[in-house]
Amino acid sequence: MSQQIAIVMTEVFLRRLTPALMPFVRRQQDFRIVSIHRPIDELLDLLRDLEPDGLITEWLPEVTEALLKLQLPTVIADTDFSYPSVVSIDVDDWAVGAAAAEAFQRAGYRSFACLGNGTPYSGQRIDGFLQAVDSAVSVHTETVFENERYSEHFVAPKPKLRKWLESLPKPVGIFAVHDPLGRFLCSACQQLGISVPEQVAVIGANNDELVCGLSYPMLSSVSIPWHAIGALVGESMQKLLAQQKPSQAPILVSPGGVVMRHSANHLAVDDPQLRRAMSYLSERVQDSISIGQMCDDLRLARRSLERKFKEFYRCTPWEMLCRMRIARAKQLLVQTNHPISMISGLCGFNDAEQMAVVFKRVTGEAPSSFRKSCS
Repeated sequence: MSQQIAIVMTEVFLRRLTPALMPFVRRQQDFRIVSIHRPIDELLDLLRDLEPDGLITEWLPEVTEALLKLQLPTVIADTDFSYPSVVSIDVDDWAVGAAAAEAFQRAGYRSFACLGNGTPYSGQRIDGFLQAVDSAVSVHTETVFENERYSEHFVAPKPKLRKWLESLPKPVGIFAVHDPLGRFLCSACQQLGISVPEQVAVIGANNDELVCGLSYPMLSSVSIPWHAIGALVGESMQKLLAQQKPSQAPILVSPGGVVMRHSANHLAVDDPQLRRAMSYLSERVQDSISIGQMCDDLRLARRSLERKFKEFYRCTPWEMLCRMRIARAKQLLVQTNHPISMISGLCGFNDAEQMAVVFKRVTGEAPSSFRKSCS
């Protein structure tokens, strides 16, 4: 006999998790989908009538606490809050902010800002961003977006936003804590006569193709491993139904890399030699190149170039190339099933062993450990 699992969440979040949950249907789990936007009393009555064996939901203020009173085996798919006998699963939001900051720094930005939405994850992502940069960061908050209107975009910029944008030193890299905010920011800049990405570069988070791909300019975004999160949700529910005691600590999943699209400029540096070098490196991340070869090809003095890299990026050209390769490796580890030996070749390393050494030096963990944490 199949076990009935109620899924109470927004359609946006359900769309993200569905591919990873489908295999659990073959394990005789029958998912019953219920909109989290029903009035709370109606939602509770419906769940009592359904009498599901378990509950998968996303965190929303007030709604979550009411659902937990039903005392069903419960997995919350997007929070790091801990509740007794409940499995909490979330992306590592501090790491999301850090990934955006590192992408801006690799591109040469020296001025940074964050656009938040006042939610708990917004604060965590901004904190991660702040910790990853060593300069002042201006933060502005917009609370005009509602979860049930995630895909809609009809919000006009307010005077406070205009004043904030005009006050920022340009060029500036702005991290928007989720994609709708990033799309809104790009649109606001266009309306205010601020060019994207030349004056304001924008990176969002979630890498939701519905938002990023249908925005102009197309939105750069931190990739979230939704498939890995969905698989953890399904596996955690199975364990709860088998009456295995859940860990009280939340399960945090590392984000993937930043998917760069038109809204973020890879080359924000004014120095023409640095710009040429960064362009050369970014175009040849997967090639087995050396810094000496780059200097020969570009007819640049190596010692002078290394001094400029140290002054502007606080690293050597070789260290910058390693960071670019590891950022690419992270994306492939999260988004593909390629063996590590293949990924090392696609990222310009001689072999998997060399990649493992560099990967651990840059990230503090082995490629296999990173992939496991995201799967």
